[in-house]
Amino acid sequence: MDKVESGRTLRALNRTRSTVLCERLEVAESMAAQSRGLLGRDGLESGTGMLFAGGFLPLMWMHMFFMRFAIDIVFLDKGNRVLRINHSLKPWRLSSLVLGARKALELEAGAAARSGTVKGDQLDLSAP
Repeated sequence: MDKVESGRTLRALNRTRSTVLCERLEVAESMAAQSRGLLGRDGLESGTGMLFAGGFLPLMWMHMFFMRFAIDIVFLDKGNRVLRINHSLKPWRLSSLVLGARKALELEAGAAARSGTVKGDQLDLSAP
């Protein structure tokens, strides 16, 4: 998947492990949707998350300012390979700066570990 559209819902499958990483992944590609992100929410339902598509630079980082709950952040390269995972990142923290990242998945805390997802795994992002 090269381009994603805002408002769509996708599923994140870990092709390497044959597991589901996220059943309902909300796409936030527009600047407004990315700026808002998960702010204002009290948590994420099990199996849900948000996909952020990066800009033209091959690097990404996320912030947890004003967030109310911890999340997992999974950083992907342009081919949807896992580059890094920040597990249970708490509010008011910064994620890792990940060179080569083009997409980031924000998931409920513990989702990456439950699916067995690790650095190097290949993900498929597709319609449910």
